[in-house]
Amino acid sequence: MPQSSRCPDCGPIAAHPMNRRQFVRAVGGTAAAATMVPSLDAGQPKKQPVSETLVAKLYNALSPVQKKQVCFDWNHQNKDGLLRQHVSNNWNITKTLVGSDFFTQDQKDLIEAIFWGLYNPEWKDRIKKQLRDDAGGYGKRQAIALFGRPGSGQFEFVMTGRHLTIRCDGDSTDHMAFGGPIFYGHAAQGFNEKPDHPGNVFWPQALKANTLFEMLDGRQRKQALLTNAPAEEEVHFQGANGAFPGIPVTELSSDQKQHVQRVLESLIEPYRSRDRAEVQSCLAAQGGLDRCSVAFYTSDDVGKDKVWDTWRIEGPAFVWHFRGDPHVHVWVNVADRPSAKITTAG
Repeated sequence: MPQSSRCPDCGPIAAHPMNRRQFVRAVGGTAAAATMVPSLDAGQPKKQPVSETLVAKLYNALSPVQKKQVCFDWNHQNKDGLLRQHVSNNWNITKTLVGSDFFTQDQKDLIEAIFWGLYNPEWKDRIKKQLRDDAGGYGKRQAIALFGRPGSGQFEFVMTGRHLTIRCDGDSTDHMAFGGPIFYGHAAQGFNEKPDHPGNVFWPQALKANTLFEMLDGRQRKQALLTNAPAEEEVHFQGANGAFPGIPVTELSSDQKQHVQRVLESLIEPYRSRDRAEVQSCLAAQGGLDRCSVAFYTSDDVGKDKVWDTWRIEGPAFVWHFRGDPHVHVWVNVADRPSAKITTAG
């Protein structure tokens, strides 16, 4: 595989020998890691994320035969719509698994480095556990696709699998956090989890949300607690005039509002710093958490313990839907405006 290539968006890749495992170690150490590359428009050095840089390198390393299988036009459509913006709980975006012989070992190492670069390094062990429990480990049941071309201003990497849809777009997908909708989940000890979800790496997010519910007074709880949850894949934006379920954040006290912010921070914590910041920026553009509502649902109460397994935060262009019955599924769709379109499948 060539040791150097050039992507007009990402700048030149350093042309020096690198052991294939150094890619993975480099991004495994810090999700905020960045590569200094020259700016083509201003002539000044600027930082580009490691994952975006490696996506361009991966694209250039693919053979024409490989590109026919995993590379698509930016606006490629499938039967459900725009493939690049599709999200589901268990799917392969292409038929080529990242651990298969379809990719060379160098390409596999690039893909793995891209993947880990999208996460907060403090979450690496937890993500590894989720992958082991749900898919037999990294590389076993995951597939990738690339959309557009490096240097065109429209280029995105998507990896999918069981309980996984994650993206790397370098801000080329206008107005959308994470480059589009994402999905994460975990079935730690089988399909049907116990009420306390033992070993589930994402369950602490629900416990954080339930602490908010405990802070509500009787009137607030009547607003926040609803009977039937919407379909988990219903994460399309309602816009500014939407009817958001539950209690509006504006009706919370200052300490309750602060806790909602802490809930949000726990939700975005698994991801790299630039994606965490982008979620906050998108949310601020639509009026912040004050434009959102929080809802809890009695219909999915595992064990009937009144620790609400399914809950949702929703605003004009913000949906974070956490479903805990029979195991954790989380659907995420965040943008800075409600016009962004996605396709989903449960």
